[in-house]
Amino acid sequence: MSPTPHKKTILVIEDERPLVTAIQTKLENAGFLVVTARTIDQGQDYLENIDRIDALWLDHYLPGEKSGLDFVAELKQPKSKWKKLPIFIVSNTASSGNVRSYLRLGVSKYCVKAEHRLDQIVEDLVSFLNNQK
Repeated sequence: MSPTPHKKTILVIEDERPLVTAIQTKLENAGFLVVTARTIDQGQDYLENIDRIDALWLDHYLPGEKSGLDFVAELKQPKSKWKKLPIFIVSNTASSGNVRSYLRLGVSKYCVKAEHRLDQIVEDLVSFLNNQK
């Protein structure tokens, strides 16, 4: 699976179906290709099989044995080909421990769903990707 070269591809890992649809629509309207997954395992499969993913939109709480934090820790390992992947955590909660752990691992942004409008998170992601060198 190879995306169109001029469009950036965002992998969205979120388990709430209505939210996935809204996120996908907003990102596509902003000019991105969007791949969606409902579990970390499915997201890992996409990372292994899609030629290019330019950013990850990740919910912290997902079904399965691994948390978002476990997944980010794997992605940010020094030998991981995804260690420089921009990651936006979008979660229902912001425990200071989780936020600190994610930031220490090198995520690009941590957003709490109740504190940020979806449009604002998409704008932040667009701005971040446009300003990357």
